Amino acid sequence: MQFGVSTFLWVSPFGTHSFDLVHKVKELGFDIIEVPVENKDLVDWDELKKLTDELGLKVSISGAFGAERDISSENPAIRANGLRYIEDSIKIAAQMGSPLFGGPLYSAVGKLRSISAEQKKLEFDWCVTNLKKACKTAEEHGITLGLEPLNRFESDMVNTVDQALDIVKAVESPYLKIQLDTFHNNIEEKNIAASIRKVGKELLCHVQGNESDRGTPGTGNLAWDEIKEALVEIGYEGAIVIETFGAVSKEMAKATCIWRPLAASPDALAREGLAFYKRHFGS
Repeated sequence: MQFGVSTFLWVSPFGTHSFDLVHKVKELGFDIIEVPVENKDLVDWDELKKLTDELGLKVSISGAFGAERDISSENPAIRANGLRYIEDSIKIAAQMGSPLFGGPLYSAVGKLRSISAEQKKLEFDWCVTNLKKACKTAEEHGITLGLEPLNRFESDMVNTVDQALDIVKAVESPYLKIQLDTFHNNIEEKNIAASIRKVGKELLCHVQGNESDRGTPGTGNLAWDEIKEALVEIGYEGAIVIETFGAVSKEMAKATCIWRPLAASPDALAREGLAFYKRHFGS
């Protein structure tokens, strides 16, 4: 099992000016640095690739889905921009040696409405149409797309594994799979371990192992023993990554509803979280 941490823990947006974090992540002992594509033009991707290669650090590329990156929007221009963002991020993932590009691919974070069944069907169809196109780009570049359910306070479209599976089945591409974030799962699923088993080895491509309060893994109320048992049972061989938020921007705070520090410091959360991962999942 390999362990990673998202740059969201320290900075948003991540850019070339943040490359000191690459050294920090390596020094802390992580195998993987997870980099969200907030603004692709802020990052010198060639230099980042050179640096991570020199340090022997793997890269995982994740998404940041704001209101203008929504492939299920009523606005055709926004849908097109959302698809373009996913395709650009796929190419970045390929450049960086990341096996996947993941996140709430289906919609914008913070899109929260009560809508009719007819509107839900329209948005579902727009989403599927665009993900089919994205999967063709993913196939060209050998990248897996990881579709992530979010909790009800961050999305009105995909909150559960069952809803994610409905989209995956409709798209019908081996390049679209599911990634799970245990923070969201803890809110929406009856049983996280059962959800892991439902997704199964063939479809589970990535795990963000976050605590019940998004604080330090191992300090909350998650059933970590059951989570480990389920991952072992299905033969999961992917990464487990800490994705939480430290020095968040106003936009990120609003999207994630984080209004207070989640640990003594980002460094402490990373260090103690990794120690927990190694104790719990290392064997």
